Amino acid sequence: MTPAARVAAAIELLAAIEAEEGGWREGVPPRNGPLPPFPSREGRGSNGSRPADAVASDFFRARRFIGSSDRRAVSERVWRVLRCHRRLCWWLADRPTPRLLVAASLLLDGGSLADFSGGKFAPAPLMPSEQAALRRLEGRSLDHPSMPDAVRLEVPDWLAGRLPATELLALLEPAPLDLRVNLLKATRDEARAALAAEGIDAVPTPLSPWGLRIEGRRQVTTGPAFRAGLVEIQDEGSQLVAALVDARPGTRVADLCAGAGGKTLALAMTMQNRGSLVACDVSAARLDGAVRRLRRAGVHNVERHLLEPGDKWIKRRAKTFDRVLVDAPCTGTGTWRRNPDARLRLTAADLAELMPKQAAILDQAASLVRTGGRLVYATCSLLPEENEAQVIDFLARHPDFVVAGDYLSLSPARHGTDGFFAAVLERRA
Repeated sequence: MTPAARVAAAIELLAAIEAEEGGWREGVPPRNGPLPPFPSREGRGSNGSRPADAVASDFFRARRFIGSSDRRAVSERVWRVLRCHRRLCWWLADRPTPRLLVAASLLLDGGSLADFSGGKFAPAPLMPSEQAALRRLEGRSLDHPSMPDAVRLEVPDWLAGRLPATELLALLEPAPLDLRVNLLKATRDEARAALAAEGIDAVPTPLSPWGLRIEGRRQVTTGPAFRAGLVEIQDEGSQLVAALVDARPGTRVADLCAGAGGKTLALAMTMQNRGSLVACDVSAARLDGAVRRLRRAGVHNVERHLLEPGDKWIKRRAKTFDRVLVDAPCTGTGTWRRNPDARLRLTAADLAELMPKQAAILDQAASLVRTGGRLVYATCSLLPEENEAQVIDFLARHPDFVVAGDYLSLSPARHGTDGFFAAVLERRA
């Protein structure tokens, strides 16, 4: 692709993401009713929208003529716009179109607007109104002293001041690509060598004993190492949450909000394929999607269970599990490095709806834990309302549980991982 064609593709992809979200420019994301009573950990937003990476995946799948280097360039430009969306809108002082956002991003990054030429595969020339808007940016940098804190830190107004500025600034940076080595098939050194044979330089993660880190956006899912099941894409923080479950060979384990099975795979690995592992979710599509991943990883000790209204499964299995993981549905504030679009649609109402649902899931999960067993509550949120406060309230409702050890609290600013929280709760009687 020519540079101009890349710019045109970035505009088209950004428009597709914005159409999915519908309402960014008005500042009020649309809502299609309340969250389900037992929401899935992964998937669509509360307004029914798909995340940007899912939209991008479909976008490129429908345009297989776009090569890997071009995909990377287009994605990097779009993600750059998403990471500085509020600041760009502040400069443009209106409801900017995707093409104006991309043009502004190029200009602020020191690029040229010559690609808006109207030539073959190029964006149409800039209109006088667009040129006037962009003139405000001439000789400027992205940040400005008069920006409100919420704009400068790229968060909704209602969230400003709720998290330390150092954490929010770290969330503005691109995230590395973390992989979890599948010890059922390879050691970390063997997986690293397999990636090196593909021309991919991966280094061990500093905290997870199973992790490998790749800087930048690289395509690994089409390579031999991934297809053979040697590695899975998983943030180092998520790997540490799975390690905290301490799922051992021969035990009975339930992953209650399994989604597409990312942590289920890690749990099966630590169990060495021995014992019983049940992956539960309210989404049949997510559970079905996990089948291919389980097969690729060589996992065969996992049973999938769809949680439906009126389901008696939890009641019938009361106090039968050694370990129960609740990777709870949450605001996802800890993942904003990877999902910058999520900050654009998060509302205070989302948090208010999620908190009672998190508590309800915890109560159901507690009923599954045997005496002496452990319940691990985890979120990918940095908000204390979803983390420590939920644990305190849970302990007040369930005096037969105690906190075992310290909380796990990870953040991009302090650990270089996504933001994660986890608490180990042990049933004493």
